[in-house]
Amino acid sequence: MRATHLILALGILVATPPLVAAQDHDPTTSVKGSGLPDGWMLRFDPPRRGPVPPTTAVNFRAMGPGWHLTSGPAALYYRTADRASGNYTVSATISQAKSSGHEAYGLFIGGNDLQGAKQNYVYMVVHAQGGKFLINHRTSDAPPTSLVAYTESSAVHKEDASTGAASNTLAIRVQGDMLHFLINGTEVKTLKASEIPDFSTTGIAGLRLNHNLDVHIADFGVKK
Repeated sequence: MRATHLILALGILVATPPLVAAQDHDPTTSVKGSGLPDGWMLRFDPPRRGPVPPTTAVNFRAMGPGWHLTSGPAALYYRTADRASGNYTVSATISQAKSSGHEAYGLFIGGNDLQGAKQNYVYMVVHAQGGKFLINHRTSDAPPTSLVAYTESSAVHKEDASTGAASNTLAIRVQGDMLHFLINGTEVKTLKASEIPDFSTTGIAGLRLNHNLDVHIADFGVKK
């Protein structure tokens, strides 16, 4: 009997995850939005738990000139009209009036199957608090592939020490097989598209915006 009780007790310990593992150390802010501006779509990152949230879980709205986002879960924001091929440049100025903490924001290119199981795109984001940028390639709901890990760069406008405000103009330029990544007019990285497996520069270009942000987006567009 004692041996049986010991086995049962050990089974309970193995089957029950520790409490700390169940805790969420990076919770997503609850936001009440009213839908998306005309022409815009979004694709949330795979949820950590539970169902995919509704579009009202973010507040993305037209605010002239440009758009303002309060999030909410991390997502891509895009318009199907911004599908590009050949040589082109996507750019935007993204500004924060207060600190975004450890969160980042940026642009993506080559977006395909953005509402499907094989979503595919390359994105660059900046982390204004740390003065860093990152470049990743996502091909599914699995974690993205790192192309450039978070790297410090003097090109990134860091947050103001007292207010947390910052503004960064980002661009991704496609020229033939070359991808040029620019921050505030300075090229911070160049990659060959052909060296990124299963990636095509032909696709939708848009915004990559993490969770828990409060930012303004101006001058977003795709130019040939």
